[in-house]
Amino acid sequence: MTPEISLAAPSALQPLMIKPVVIQPVSVPCAAPSEPFNMEDYSGPMNRLVAHVSRKAANNSARVPHRQSALRPCAMDAGDKFRAFLGNASSPLTYVGAAWNAALAQLTWDDAGYGLGAAGYGKRYCAAVTDSVAGDFFKTFLFPTVFRQDPRYFRLGQGTAGQRIKHALAHTFVTRSDSGKRMFNYSEWVGTASSKALSNLYHPGNPRGFAPTASRVGFSLANDMAWDLLREFWPEVAHKFRLPFRTRKDVVAINGTFTPGACDTHHRVCG
Repeated sequence: MTPEISLAAPSALQPLMIKPVVIQPVSVPCAAPSEPFNMEDYSGPMNRLVAHVSRKAANNSARVPHRQSALRPCAMDAGDKFRAFLGNASSPLTYVGAAWNAALAQLTWDDAGYGLGAAGYGKRYCAAVTDSVAGDFFKTFLFPTVFRQDPRYFRLGQGTAGQRIKHALAHTFVTRSDSGKRMFNYSEWVGTASSKALSNLYHPGNPRGFAPTASRVGFSLANDMAWDLLREFWPEVAHKFRLPFRTRKDVVAINGTFTPGACDTHHRVCG
């Protein structure tokens, strides 16, 4: 007896489908800084101006991780640095500060070629705004992108007053690369020199030459050191003068789980 052989219909045969495996890169957890105070909670006199001053002090700042297990702050790409520059350039404090600087220049007869009166003040005001915006462009976006450096100031937030002052003053000389390594702060020095050299084009009263320009660079660096000191001690300043800000957590976790340690809301921010 011949055995029967049954052949399945071609339509019944299912092809073997191999689904491609997509390998997703592992995202490294990091900590994103946030402003230490909620500006919307302040309702005292001149609340808008105080809020913008506080934002200026907190802007471009991050907290230095002080535990071995703490997540390092998230790196900034070129887009983040450009947005930080736009935030500084559009801040009302930039234009309030320019108005003050223009008034001082008018009183001291700086840039005599601009003349006096409303027209002279207007020219000095435009020059002061350009000074501020150009400095932010060079030191927050352009050169931090070129040298791959983080333009933020990293608050220490703990230790003795001397240690924190030393940390704040050192930022003018030492900063962090995008990868988190410590390196010379090229962005600060080259950016400051570039902005002061550019200012010679529209400040008719600026003495030309290396020595006068170097003097203006030194004054600008000293001013930036003062801002770093304000950033470092701003939470204590706000509490000292009883500014009605609600303390926020200094860092929040993204791309991972992060539980910050306990904090004293009356003396320092969370961390």
